Amino acid sequence: MSKNKIIAGIELGSSKIATLVAQIQNEPSTDDVTINVVGVSSVESRGIKKGQIVDIEEAVDATVQSIEAAERMAGYNLTSGYIALGGAHITSQNSHGVVAVSDPNGEIVEGDVDRVVEAASAVSLPSSREPIHILPREFVVDGEADVKDPVGMSGIRLEVETHLITASSAAVKNLKKAVNEVGVEVVDLVYSGLASAEAVLTKTEKELGCVLIDIGGGTTSILAYVDGAPSYSGVIPVGAKNVTSDLAIGLRVSLESAEKIKLALSEYQKKNKKTKVTHEDDQVDLSSLGIAESKKVSRKTLTEGIIRPRINEIFTMVRLHLDKEGIAARIPSGAILTGGGAETVGIVDSAKRMLSLPVRVGKPKGVSGLIDDVITPAFATPVGLLLYGATGPEVNTQRSIVGKIKFPSRGIAGKLIESIRNLLP
Repeated sequence: MSKNKIIAGIELGSSKIATLVAQIQNEPSTDDVTINVVGVSSVESRGIKKGQIVDIEEAVDATVQSIEAAERMAGYNLTSGYIALGGAHITSQNSHGVVAVSDPNGEIVEGDVDRVVEAASAVSLPSSREPIHILPREFVVDGEADVKDPVGMSGIRLEVETHLITASSAAVKNLKKAVNEVGVEVVDLVYSGLASAEAVLTKTEKELGCVLIDIGGGTTSILAYVDGAPSYSGVIPVGAKNVTSDLAIGLRVSLESAEKIKLALSEYQKKNKKTKVTHEDDQVDLSSLGIAESKKVSRKTLTEGIIRPRINEIFTMVRLHLDKEGIAARIPSGAILTGGGAETVGIVDSAKRMLSLPVRVGKPKGVSGLIDDVITPAFATPVGLLLYGATGPEVNTQRSIVGKIKFPSRGIAGKLIESIRNLLP
């Protein structure tokens, strides 16, 4: 008999706050998991800059708006969810741990794996930082390397190589506070790059080695896989909003108008990939886009003179990070671009040129249901949160009468309602 549960993925990004609600159906006979999206919402972000909260009240109000819209569509009241964590404060390091196998007969059990991972995570961190993910890369049993799952094997000495992702404690607290203020409990914080990787990367790409580049509004998240395991994580404080700002400055138009121009250029590229551009096609009439600043500009000037230099800068910074870690030559599957910025005009050509790698744009997969607006690079992170949480703790397995009604979640009234709700079955 299948069993349903409800989970939510919430991304508080620099350009949008996205909420996805999904039904997770587990089939015990086959161990198959079906993720059916039943609620989708995306609102303009407020109070968040470069992936970090700078005005908690504005961030809370925008998050409430996003969550309530998704709840209305899904018909569920959310009490908890998986939250994406981004920002330039994210750093990573690889660590090593070693323990003796506890069983006298030498059989490795789950407890040994837990102990060796804990030993690897015992690294010295500043008081202002905390670990977010401790990801085992490979195990070594009595000198035998490249072991993916040592449970059940025999040995005396167990070692592990782990990938440790850390974040600023202050940024983590602010994010949790903002989500809790909405009345939603944080099941788990997930690095945005890791969530996007869950949604867009294939198993083959991970095994061969690849780098995921998630270009958001204010930041660009990087996650490199070598031999099937995460090897480097990092965030660059430059994103698609920088392209919009460059257009606004270069054309002397408002940011809203610049965003319209950027989107129009991307749409034109999709429709005319193989069509030769004539002189007449090269002219963009801004008035036709509903922009008050009525004038004609050259499409080539916009793409090659304004947009391309900024995109080149982003990929140059990515290349520097990969070279510093010695990864650039170990990722033959190339770069997979995702995030809203991955749809910027000319981005694939620029990435190929600056990274000297194969490049593709990755769209999220692995979900069904209300996915018309979801299967785009911009929703890679929230879809990845659902995939990440599909085998996690249950969030809401029933639709009680109380759960269908939206109660205030802030102030004295909210606390009183929460106390009453906790007393009900």
